[in-house]
Amino acid sequence: MTIAPARLRPLLAALPLGVALLMATSACGGSDAAAPAQSAAPVSTESAAPAPAESAPAAPSESAAAAPTDSAMKEITVTVAGRKVTPPPGRIEVTKGQTVRITVTSDAADEAHLHGYDKEASLKPGTPASIEFVADETGLFEMETHESGLQLFQLVVR
Repeated sequence: MTIAPARLRPLLAALPLGVALLMATSACGGSDAAAPAQSAAPVSTESAAPAPAESAPAAPSESAAAAPTDSAMKEITVTVAGRKVTPPPGRIEVTKGQTVRITVTSDAADEAHLHGYDKEASLKPGTPASIEFVADETGLFEMETHESGLQLFQLVVR
């Protein structure tokens, strides 16, 4: 039995979403079972209003480039103190092809890892660590710490 190409299109279109969901829900060895529950309610750390053309440096959360364009750098800043993630874990959206810089500061030695892109940064207490890359794969990608198993955020690339 042969499946017509027209019938395969919906299945093939849904395949990347399924893979992204599988990657986002699979955890590293050090994660605990409570981690998926943290991501059940999508919490956005995005501002509802666009950033002004000339804005002051953002508070220790997330700052975007002046004009939100596809090629503008997306800067994401996360702090971990006493096992508390600031800003609280949520979804952060970027555009495919956009450069992303993630800076994590922790009060404990650990390793930050972006699943799917396999980008890692060694965390030393009180010292910011950065990961910079071009978001060239679409999907949903979890950013977490390996030793403490904390979810930092979910990166959505569209």
